[in-house]
Amino acid sequence: MPDHDDTCAAEQRSRAAEPSSGGPGVNAVGPIDVAFTAPIGVTVKGDLWSCVEVPDSVALFGTGKAVKVVATVDGEPLTAGLMPTGAGGHMLSISAKLRKKLGKDLGDEVTVHLTERLT
Repeated sequence: MPDHDDTCAAEQRSRAAEPSSGGPGVNAVGPIDVAFTAPIGVTVKGDLWSCVEVPDSVALFGTGKAVKVVATVDGEPLTAGLMPTGAGGHMLSISAKLRKKLGKDLGDEVTVHLTERLT
């Protein structure tokens, strides 16, 4: 007979593999359609990072771990990993090269459209 810890771990793995019943199936790998506007700049451990925070991302993706996505930022295509913020959400890094191309800097707003979840 398995011990309690083995049973709990098996149940957690089983639940983690199930798609969310409360949303449009974003927890699964595949096409998604999520758009939002946010300022560039996320405070992480007291420092301002060149990122945008993804609203309600843990509920959206069903995890607090990194998630790889295909997206556009102000219409520019991007494939990137959404990183955990450390505060219970995810952030998308906006490189200096992309900011320059967009003519944007810290504090400026960008429109992000997540189109596919890869992991």
